[in-house]
Amino acid sequence: MDILSKLQAPEGAVRKKKRVGRGPGSGHGKTSCRGQKGQKARSKGNINKKHFQGGQTPMQRRLPKRGFRNPLATPVQEVNVGDLEAAFDAGSKVDLASMHARKLLRGRLEDLVKARVQVKVLGDGELTKKLTISAHRFSKVALDKIQAVGGAVVELARVAQAAKA
Repeated sequence: MDILSKLQAPEGAVRKKKRVGRGPGSGHGKTSCRGQKGQKARSKGNINKKHFQGGQTPMQRRLPKRGFRNPLATPVQEVNVGDLEAAFDAGSKVDLASMHARKLLRGRLEDLVKARVQVKVLGDGELTKKLTISAHRFSKVALDKIQAVGGAVVELARVAQAAKA
């Protein structure tokens, strides 16, 4: 214990902080160690930005734009039948609220119920349990797997695109 209280850094190991812009007596006054004039002498600006490319047109502006993003498209969340197999017991009614409760769907439940976000069931994985599944869309493979084990499908209404705009 006694030794720890007496520890010190060796001489010269810790440098003194350079106080710039504190007058001529400090030795770092007037231009504050920035030389005379020019871009690097001035306030930060572009020069310290990681994407700054020396004043030439940046790469992201030189490349052409591609594609588009449709603002009217309804977002879709996917759930695989294999995930439903693991999360639900045989004979269960699988609806949006129960999938959301078991963390198979992300986001707010209100958006799912009002069909602002649609749910599509995909056919990845195996299904051995008889389930009644409610969703907005079903892939052909998922439909075949659900019906093969005697399950039922309830297709929920979708919101019209014109009403959304």
